[in-house]
Amino acid sequence: MAQPKLPVTCPSCETGLSVTQLSCGHCGTTVSGNYALPLLLQLNEEDLNFILQFFMTSGSLKEMASQMGNSYPTVRNKLDDIIERIKILKQNPNHENYL
Repeated sequence: MAQPKLPVTCPSCETGLSVTQLSCGHCGTTVSGNYALPLLLQLNEEDLNFILQFFMTSGSLKEMASQMGNSYPTVRNKLDDIIERIKILKQNPNHENYL
């Protein structure tokens, strides 16, 4: 069974969401506040999987291309697209700059 995905945008107006409550599954303690989502959590699942694969191949795009059955330029373009999305997210004035 797939785990539910953390929503990062408002389903009504599509503005980015923030975290307002965290809880401990062990003792039941809850912490409330208004916390920005870490930058990487604001990426979609496909981008996160790409970044994880990039990490697991020690940053080798050639190895990733081989594993994914894609050409090196295709994988390079995907990485460049993700970099552009991260740059846009970092320009958001409400974003705290931590990954």
